Amino acid sequence: MEDHSQHSEHGGRHTGHSVADFRRRFWISLVVTVPVILISPNLPLVPGGQIVSLPGSGWILLALATFLYIFGGKPFLLGMVRELRARTPGMMTLVAVAISVAYFYSSATVLGAPGMPFFWELATLVDVMLLGHWIEMRSVGDASKALESLAKLMPAEAHLRDADGTTRDVALESLAVGDTVLVRPGDKVPADGDVLEGASSVDESMLTGESVPVSKAVGDEVIGGAVNGEGMLVVTVRRTGAESFLSQVVDLVREAQASKSKTQDLADRAAMWLTFVALGGGTITLVAWMALARPFSYAMERAVTVMVIACPHALGLAIPLVVAVSTALGARSGLLVRDRAAFERARLINAVIFDKTGTLTEGRFGVAEVLPLGDATREELLGLAASVEQYSEHPIARAIASEASISASVTDFAAIPGKGARASVDGREIAVVSPGYLAEAGIPQPDGASEFFSGDRTVVFVLRDDELLGAISLSDVVRPESVGAIRHLREMGVESIMLTGDNEAVAARVAAQLGIKRYFAGVLPAEKAATVERVRAEGKVVAMVGDGVNDAPALASADVGIAIGAGTDVAVATADVVLVRSDPADVVAIIELSRATYGKMQQNLAWATGYNVIAIPLAAGVLAGVGIVLSPAVGGLLMSASTVIVAINARTLHVS
Repeated sequence: MEDHSQHSEHGGRHTGHSVADFRRRFWISLVVTVPVILISPNLPLVPGGQIVSLPGSGWILLALATFLYIFGGKPFLLGMVRELRARTPGMMTLVAVAISVAYFYSSATVLGAPGMPFFWELATLVDVMLLGHWIEMRSVGDASKALESLAKLMPAEAHLRDADGTTRDVALESLAVGDTVLVRPGDKVPADGDVLEGASSVDESMLTGESVPVSKAVGDEVIGGAVNGEGMLVVTVRRTGAESFLSQVVDLVREAQASKSKTQDLADRAAMWLTFVALGGGTITLVAWMALARPFSYAMERAVTVMVIACPHALGLAIPLVVAVSTALGARSGLLVRDRAAFERARLINAVIFDKTGTLTEGRFGVAEVLPLGDATREELLGLAASVEQYSEHPIARAIASEASISASVTDFAAIPGKGARASVDGREIAVVSPGYLAEAGIPQPDGASEFFSGDRTVVFVLRDDELLGAISLSDVVRPESVGAIRHLREMGVESIMLTGDNEAVAARVAAQLGIKRYFAGVLPAEKAATVERVRAEGKVVAMVGDGVNDAPALASADVGIAIGAGTDVAVATADVVLVRSDPADVVAIIELSRATYGKMQQNLAWATGYNVIAIPLAAGVLAGVGIVLSPAVGGLLMSASTVIVAINARTLHVS
């Protein structure tokens, strides 16, 4: 996908040019630059000023420079047109002005006008700027990956049940409202619909954020893309195509991405002012020397030198080099940076909104508490339950089975659809069942069991030969790293906010456990993006941290979107930064890296543009009266030195 990626914030200035396009233009231009340098006159630090002397070298240089100006300079010339139309001159305008002045002035000298050509400066300037923009565009991914990843949640085919009861596989696109589809255990639900037959539990966590698998029976609604559990379902299709839940999420992501702020980066702002300096300085220089009765050729050479020098090579690399180094640093620390502009914003973050399920929690069940009755012990209760549940694929069953070692003899396992499971354990019937099973069987719940239902607890009961032995409560497991992450953010003055599709009781319990004071519960996907906007409206710079499809619109609309790496492809593709290690503590590292990166960007911009304070006045000839005049060759040497300093300074970036 690299060859088609474009910066989400700077698509305007890179419109029509892909990563592959900049890469191709750079390498071809670099090859053409070699003969330009070999035969160019007036090279700095070269005895005689020229490496190779050829007859007609001026015309050869003109031909090569024309190719470089048109082929290599095309992205910048087109970019200048767009910037000027938008009345926001920036890097593209500055580069276009510099290469245009250098090209046309140098061409004029070949055609007989007095003066010194700038062909080698033109060639190297085109090369460096193409390299800088290639590095820049490679540092980000294509935002459309988010939308492509959403489609992967849907199965390729559906099991359509015809009127005669037979089942056949059909393409998802052929489903229509009113069709009946069969959803086998472990299948993805092919479309939004209502359960016509059967009972099962459905995992909707990647779609709704609800951590607990939802029991589905006749009449209940199911969402396309959700994963069916242990039971067989027959579903009547209610919504397809653009009307489906998943398609609505796609629209939300697209709208949120389109509404992102169009903040310009530091280099663009510097380039805008340098454009004014270049044009203004060049004009003033020309007028001043003409007023002093110097020849037009001399005045024009001074003016051209000013305008070319005002576009330092280093400026084109000042930001991309820092981004490349910080991206490598982040990768080694488990941070995948996808959006350069996100770094400029991340240093200002003062509120982080965390999705609960799969982000602050592990998104899986764990045993929270065990309530044995009578003579049963905790270990015995867990052992019996685990003996039965080892044969089930239900998330609750897997959680219980992982809590105990199993040594009993187990036979005759059977699922109780929507209610639990039973088996013969060492010759006695053991059942692990839901509260609904107890109610149907007329078995009263034990005293104290009601406390098990607090928060997000899911409760199962263990029966031996229909005698109640006790209860086991389960809940979503909080990540061990989450507590430290929240504490560190608090110490940095950053507010932590929790966002979840779970109910109020769940949110309150997890928030209290993590030390989070502010949370939003029962939030639907569309509301998550709106909640982010609400917090932003308070004047806060907001980061959103999530992992599910339901988080994608919020990730896209936040100032900085941060995805847990173990989450869905769409969450990762929508985010500005991905936590490869799925560690919430890395949010702290993002902010620290952002601040260090921004500081290094400022330093590089100072190095890249600071020499202009001396170089431009000298190029204009302010000290000509005492015999000090900056020639184009020496100016080019200063530009090269500035580029080397910027490159070295970028390599010194580190995070304590």
